[in-house]
Amino acid sequence: MTVHGERENIPSVDKAEAPKALKRFLDTYNEAYRELDPSLASQVETGPLGAISTADLKAQHAGSPGGNPRYSPLKLSDATFHIPKQVGWPKFFVADTDSNRDDNRWLFVFTRDGADEPWKAAYLSILSQDEVPDVATDEDGWAKPVPAAGPAPKLAARPDKLSAEYTDYLMTGKGAVFADGQSTSRLRDARKKYLRTPKFWTEYIDTPAQGDQYAPVGLRTSDGGAIVFFASHHLQKQTMAKGYRPNPDPQIKALMTGEAKKAVTLTRVAESAVRVPAKDAADPQVVFLNRLEGVTAAKGE
Repeated sequence: MTVHGERENIPSVDKAEAPKALKRFLDTYNEAYRELDPSLASQVETGPLGAISTADLKAQHAGSPGGNPRYSPLKLSDATFHIPKQVGWPKFFVADTDSNRDDNRWLFVFTRDGADEPWKAAYLSILSQDEVPDVATDEDGWAKPVPAAGPAPKLAARPDKLSAEYTDYLMTGKGAVFADGQSTSRLRDARKKYLRTPKFWTEYIDTPAQGDQYAPVGLRTSDGGAIVFFASHHLQKQTMAKGYRPNPDPQIKALMTGEAKKAVTLTRVAESAVRVPAKDAADPQVVFLNRLEGVTAAKGE
């Protein structure tokens, strides 16, 4: 009997296949960073993680075209797989792992758009041990996914609106969706210090992520809320005062088009993991668990 993943509510991945997808990712990721080859990373990454890694590898390759033979391989262990039941495509699952880089947990979101396509890592979030949420499961032990679009039942915020609400907050400071913290109020405070200085002034433009490759994903948690992964885009233009000239670091120069005579515009992609409370929670504000950001392009003027 053939099971049609586009119509039936089935586990997104077989329990035996998930560890293989993680191993394929890890082997190729390590090869990509040893060879400093963005094309290798693109075989196992997509979405915001893919955008960040591709730019990082391109920049490093410009400085070390022969690769990085001293690269210390990433090792992942003690993996727990959160596999939801889903109807249709794309499908996803989450790998919660230990790494040899630190004492935190590394959470990877793997996605694919069809049965004949490979699993690729779209999001990475690094959480401390006590930040990792308790994922809710059904009676058969499968994780419970959050709807990819439309209102999520009994959640304080819509996952598919988080990117727009977050970037609007960064631009205006208005809104009560997000709790104060490093990625919200303190980020806005840090930006204010660089709006105008004796040497340069800075403009920021924040926009929600667009495109299927940046679609948010989420899993229900046992407290009635959810953990949601989403992406956002950020532009930063730094214009120098008269008598000064930009001096971007080598990795920025490797990504740059144009010549930095008086200004540099950086394009960044951010991938975030947030805790979305239940609608009836005592505190309904969304809390950032982790936010990773990388420069993906640069333009000199």
